[in-house]
Formats: sequence, C-alpha cells, structure tokens
Amino acid sequence: MAEFFDMGGYALYVWGSFGATALCMIAEPLLLRGRSQQIRRRIARMVRLEQEVKHEGQA
Repeated sequence: MAEFFDMGGYALYVWGSFGATALCMIAEPLLLRGRSQQIRRRIARMVRLEQEVKHEGQA
C-alpha cells in the first residue's frame, strides 16, 4: 500500500496534480454560478432602465 501512495518517487507530482485538478473542478462551478448571477442581475437592471426610459418618453 505504501508503494501505491509513493508512486515510485513521483508521489508529490502525482498527488499534487490530483489535488490541483480537484480544486479546479470544485472552484469552476462555484465561479460560474457567481458570474451567472451577476449577469442575470445586470440584464434585469438593463431591462428596468429601458422600461423607465420608455415610460418617461410617453409622459
């Protein structure tokens, strides 16, 4: 079992790579969700502003 985790002397590289990949796979969806929410808020704000401008033009 120790030989498996040692990876023939390349354990730091192998497990470090696994760790970095796992970190990216966890972080990516979280970052995308935050960015998606930001974009949705921005679109809603733009729609509200367009409606206000349209409403002011009619008055």
